[in-house]
Amino acid sequence: MFLKKVIILLLGVYFTANAQKLQVNNKPERIEWFQDLAFGMFIHWNVDVTLGAVISHSLAGASDEYVNKYIKELPDFFNPSKFNPAGMAKLAKLAGMKYVVFTAKHHSGFCMFNTKTTPFNVMQTPYGKDITKEVVDAFRKEGIAIGIYFSPEDFYFFHQNKIQIGRLQLPEHYPAKNPKLMEYDKKQLKELLSNYGKIDILFIDGPGDGLREYAWSLNPDLVITRDIMNTPEQNTPDEPLPRPWEACYTMGTDWQYKPTNDPHKTGTEIINMLTEIRAKGGNFLLNIGPKQDGEIQIEQEALLQEVALWNFANGEAIHKVKPLPVVREGNIWYTQSNDEKYIYAIVQRSDADDWKYGSRKNFVLTHIEGTPQTKVTIPGYKSELVEYREGLDAGIYTAPTPIGLVVSAVNGQRFYTNNQWPNSVVLKIENARFRKLNIPAATQSKMDGAK
Repeated sequence: MFLKKVIILLLGVYFTANAQKLQVNNKPERIEWFQDLAFGMFIHWNVDVTLGAVISHSLAGASDEYVNKYIKELPDFFNPSKFNPAGMAKLAKLAGMKYVVFTAKHHSGFCMFNTKTTPFNVMQTPYGKDITKEVVDAFRKEGIAIGIYFSPEDFYFFHQNKIQIGRLQLPEHYPAKNPKLMEYDKKQLKELLSNYGKIDILFIDGPGDGLREYAWSLNPDLVITRDIMNTPEQNTPDEPLPRPWEACYTMGTDWQYKPTNDPHKTGTEIINMLTEIRAKGGNFLLNIGPKQDGEIQIEQEALLQEVALWNFANGEAIHKVKPLPVVREGNIWYTQSNDEKYIYAIVQRSDADDWKYGSRKNFVLTHIEGTPQTKVTIPGYKSELVEYREGLDAGIYTAPTPIGLVVSAVNGQRFYTNNQWPNSVVLKIENARFRKLNIPAATQSKMDGAK
C-alpha cells in the first residue's frame, strides 16, 4: 500500500511538472481568431523617449557611466502629462485596427507597469501611474484585443547582476540557461497576465523557451506571436508564408519617437502594404511611438487618419479574409472572404492620375471565372452618379469570357475636395470563383507582376 502511494505521488509530481509541455503551440481556433483581426497597432514607448534615442539599444555595449546615468536619471524626466490613451484607442479603432500590442517591458528592463520585481518602473517616475493599465483599459473599452510586448532579455537585470549587456551573445542572456533570470521573467509575466484582466496576445521579443509554456499555463487561450510564428520586421516576404504570420512596420525609421531625421511613409504606401500583407495571408502590426509628453506625433496621427478613411469604405476587403492561390495580377491584389462568398480585387494606383476620379477603366481579371450571375460593386459607392457630372453613366458592367472576368467600372467615390485621392479602389465580386490557368510558370510570373 505504501509503495502504491509513493508511485501515485511520483506520477502526480511528474505530470504536474510536465503539464505545461502539453501545449506546444497556439490553439487552432485562437489562430483563426487572430488571423481575422488583420490589422493592429504596435506601441513602442520607454523611459529613454525623453532622449529621442533608439529604444533600449543604446545600453548595449555602453560604458558603466552611461548605464548608471540611464538607470538613475532618466526616470526623473518621464512625465507624459498629455498622454490620452482613450483618444489613442479611438483613433486605432477608426483606422480599422482590431488589436494593440504595447511594450510593457522592452529590453532596457524598464517596466511600464506596476511591478513588485524591480524599482526600475513607471511608478517610480513623476508620472507615477500604471501606463500599461491605462492602455489596456482604454483599448479594451473600444473592443480592441489586448496584446503585451515582453522582452525576456533585461538590460537592467544584467547590469544589476554584473552580466555584460547585450542580446543573445552570452549564455546568461537566455532565461533557459539563467535560472535567476527565468524566475525574474516569470514573476513579471505572472503580474502582466494576472493583474490586467484577460490578455489576448503575447509578443515575446527574445528567447521564449520555458516562458511561453509558463504563459500558457496561466492563460491557455493566449496567442503568442513572436517566438512562435513568423514576425518579419520592416519586410514583407516576396511569397506568401504559411499562415499565421505578422509583418511589423514603423511609420518612420524608428520604433520609438524620433524627433529628428525621421522621414515617414506616405498613407498610400501604408495602405498598399496593408493590402499586400493581407493578400499574402499575414497580419499587419503598424507601430506608433508616442512623444515624451504622451501625444501621438502629428505625422503619425495624420497617416492613421488617411488609413482610417480608406478602411471606412473598404475594411471588409482586409478583415475576415483569406488569400487566394494567386495573390495578384499586376497592380491588382486579391483577397477572399472566409465564407468564399466574395472575392476582392484591390486595384492599387501609382498616383491620383492613375484611374482618375470620374473616369472609367476596364479590367480583365484572368484568374476570376464569372457567370451571368456575377455581380461587381465598389464598397461604399453606389455606382449610379458621379458628383457634378450630369448624364455620366457610372454603372459597373461585367462579362464572363474565356480569358477571364471583364469588368468596367467608374472611380466615382469622392474623398478629397480636389479629387486627388491617390489610394486603391476595391472591386467586390460576388458569384465568381478563382481559376488556375494552365500556362507556363514564367508567363504566369509576368502576368501576375511578380517581384
